[in-house]
Amino acid sequence: MLNRAIGEFDHRCCPGIIDLESFTRSAILIEKGGIFMAEHTFKVNIEWSGGRNAVGHLATTQFQTAISIPKEMDGPNVGTNPDEMLLGAAATCYMITVAAMLERSQIEATFDLVSEGIVDVANGIFTYKEIHHYITIELQDASERNLHLAERYAYKAEDTCMISKAIKGNVKVQVHLTLS
Repeated sequence: MLNRAIGEFDHRCCPGIIDLESFTRSAILIEKGGIFMAEHTFKVNIEWSGGRNAVGHLATTQFQTAISIPKEMDGPNVGTNPDEMLLGAAATCYMITVAAMLERSQIEATFDLVSEGIVDVANGIFTYKEIHHYITIELQDASERNLHLAERYAYKAEDTCMISKAIKGNVKVQVHLTLS
């Protein structure tokens, strides 16, 4: 499996995934109306053999893990699952967006983020309903200006984060802020 201590990939975890270099991120420049924009491509390789309760393996250039249905949904609960991965994507995107906004305003802070995803099951249909981000921001300089901007950015980041934009209209995302 994954050797988490040094971040190396053990190919016994995902047989057949040998050349992870072919799954690199790429960026191309696109001209639209005289404006050059970057377009990035991200790739994931998944190996799966079996039915619903099988265990698969997911690999990117930076992350490898076993995947399966979680125990809460009567699955084998091996590795991670799509629900945790969506929550992880939303949480990391949100956290990085908040940190970048504060950095651009030259505000130094430390952060603690706990995110929670709520999945609704009705008539056997699973629906990702809500994500709650519980963020604590501790400012190095808690001046009135910095407190105001940190509060503003904590809420604005949810609207500007790429993953939040992707799920908007399908999953309700809420921010719960503690600021000091």
